[in-house]
Amino acid sequence: MDYKYFPHTEEDLKAMLEKVGVESLGDLYAQIPESIRFKGDYDLPSEMSELEVRQLFECLGSQNRQLTCFAGYGVYDHYTPSVIPNLLSRSEFLTSYTPYQAEISQGTLHYIFEYQSMMAALTGMDVSNASMYDGTTAAAEAMMMAVAAGKKVDKVLVSATLNADTRRVLDTYALHHGIGLVTVPMKDGVTDLTALHAQLSTLDGVAGVIVQQPNAYGIVEDYTGFAEACHGQKALLIMDSVAADLAVLKTPGEWGADIAVGDGQSLGIPMQWGGPYVGYLCCTEKLIRKMPGRIVGMTRDSRGQRAFVLTLQAREQHIRRQKATSNICSNQSLMALWVTVYMSLMGRQGLREAAERSYAGAHYLCDELLKTGRFQLAYDQPFFNEFLVRYDGDAEALYQRFIDAGILGGVLVEDGILFAVTEKRTKEEIDKLVSLI
Repeated sequence: MDYKYFPHTEEDLKAMLEKVGVESLGDLYAQIPESIRFKGDYDLPSEMSELEVRQLFECLGSQNRQLTCFAGYGVYDHYTPSVIPNLLSRSEFLTSYTPYQAEISQGTLHYIFEYQSMMAALTGMDVSNASMYDGTTAAAEAMMMAVAAGKKVDKVLVSATLNADTRRVLDTYALHHGIGLVTVPMKDGVTDLTALHAQLSTLDGVAGVIVQQPNAYGIVEDYTGFAEACHGQKALLIMDSVAADLAVLKTPGEWGADIAVGDGQSLGIPMQWGGPYVGYLCCTEKLIRKMPGRIVGMTRDSRGQRAFVLTLQAREQHIRRQKATSNICSNQSLMALWVTVYMSLMGRQGLREAAERSYAGAHYLCDELLKTGRFQLAYDQPFFNEFLVRYDGDAEALYQRFIDAGILGGVLVEDGILFAVTEKRTKEEIDKLVSLI
């Protein structure tokens, strides 16, 4: 066998097969049913030169249409300062992906420390971990944290106003961890506090309650009394938020939440066809040992110089996996660096200004849509930069009309069209969308 990039020789393969007690690779895979085995030839193209590969991908890329985006539902078209990709390529940041050896991973540990500090400040929580894969899995990890903290309770309440994609991920995690999920009904587009009180008092042991701010319909919910209701029954309050919105909204910490989760994509990460993104998870100090991932701290070395270290990580994730709260032992390091640089560049005022521009644009679009007489707000509730409207005509045909005009006109959902506006959208772009109706 002469495959240039395969490290194992025929002698290596023979030795490994003898070690496991089989004679051939065919014997090794004998238990795989014949009906699902691939027996054809792989349709692989011939080799190409570097120039040919570049031309191929340029041709493929040219088939993508760049639409003016008014869609959201968890992913938002925020501006990315051009300096970010250049800073990310600096050598001090390109140290080991997972910083097990702190002495040679100072660049990685430094920006993780800064990321954690900024996310804790943004959410109003005590501590932040070193990032999660995305917002949906961060919510699932928070759910398991609540169950682990509650010990012998295995039920988690989930608001009906939570993003449906996040709910599906919660369902998957819950199924394989023996967690019972119960939906808290909504009333007029927001979580029903009365129903929550009833469920907390009648269900046998609730570990946590998951809500979203702004919710899946873009509504800014009033969570007054939610933390007290949860804590009165020894349940944790978990709040899922769009990171950028916290620049102006009341933080999870101010609402009395125990765990804050969400996606950091809104902090300058391009939409880039679905990822990669970065999830954040912050919590109160008393839950720090239930938190998945790691925490980086700052200290001084023997010469008095500033140094960064892994302050805390769950050893069970490495050596006693069956006892681990989570199997997360890595982090979205590159994306965590991305949002760290973004927040550093924008500063408090810049984050606030971008959020306020998004808010203003969304309310202008909503007003203009209502003036046409063809739309009606689905819920008479305060919203931030995203809102749900019902259209009195063929919503799918209208959506296609937007596409034909080069506009991604919201997201079609069961109850209508969900529009989102960011600071990138201009008055002229909004007026163009409205003119198509």
